[in-house]
Amino acid sequence: MLSVIIPAFNEEKTIPAAADTISSILKEAGIDAELLFVDDGSRDSTWATILARAEKNPMVHGIHFSRNFGKEAAVFAGLSEAKGDCAVVIDCDLQHPPGKIVEMYRLWEQGYEIVEGVKADRGTETFMRRFAAKSFYAMISAAVGIDMSRASDFKLLDRKAVNVLINMPEKNAFFRALSSWIGFKTTAVEYEVQDRIAGESKWSTKALIRYAISNIAEFSAAPLLAIVFFGCLFILLALITGIIAIRTEGDWLSLKMLVCLSSGILMIGLGAAGYYIARIYDEIKGRPRFIISERI
Repeated sequence: MLSVIIPAFNEEKTIPAAADTISSILKEAGIDAELLFVDDGSRDSTWATILARAEKNPMVHGIHFSRNFGKEAAVFAGLSEAKGDCAVVIDCDLQHPPGKIVEMYRLWEQGYEIVEGVKADRGTETFMRRFAAKSFYAMISAAVGIDMSRASDFKLLDRKAVNVLINMPEKNAFFRALSSWIGFKTTAVEYEVQDRIAGESKWSTKALIRYAISNIAEFSAAPLLAIVFFGCLFILLALITGIIAIRTEGDWLSLKMLVCLSSGILMIGLGAAGYYIARIYDEIKGRPRFIISERI
């Protein structure tokens, strides 16, 4: 059986179409499947819509969080609850084309244990968002050792890979990178990013920045190493500026500016170190990734 995991946050408008479209495609392909919607503490009628759909469609199942825990938590909750021999993660807004699920499943039948959905393009994103995404994935790719420039959450995982992921003890897990990091026999399927079927994206610029910082810290010590680099650079600049100030007998303005800049770098360094310590603190508290309040 195939488990299709569909995280949803304030997606009341997209759930009926997602449930009908995906179940129709899988029935036509003769694939035994369950559709597992994960309501990430939505504030609209998402859970009520899932309940209504489950009454009409026996393939539809759902879990409801006690509050909003984030998409990563929703994905891992879905993996934990999935009963299938393999599982696919797909967005509720169908920007991931559901027809590709069948192609992924056929590759799994051929023996592949992870089938990555890779973007042929990034759709209608702005230049700045494309640049930010490219920079983010360059850092993550360096940390993981795998090219993730076209990576997405849209992928199929064999039961072995699912079990490895849900048994990892870390709480702040980055699914997109971890599912590549674990290895296994992997292939890829290209897809074109589709327009949302309804509603608006829940990812604001602020949320994306927070998401990027969190996951860079999860997989890389690059920010701390960058601070070491800038520290060495400013020591060199301080020596040069000091020598110039002594020789010119009074060019102290540049020295003062350098002191201010180096102080700023020092504060950034303390902030970055503090952020990593906060991540460690979150991990050792041992709180659950998510809390499920209802199931259907």
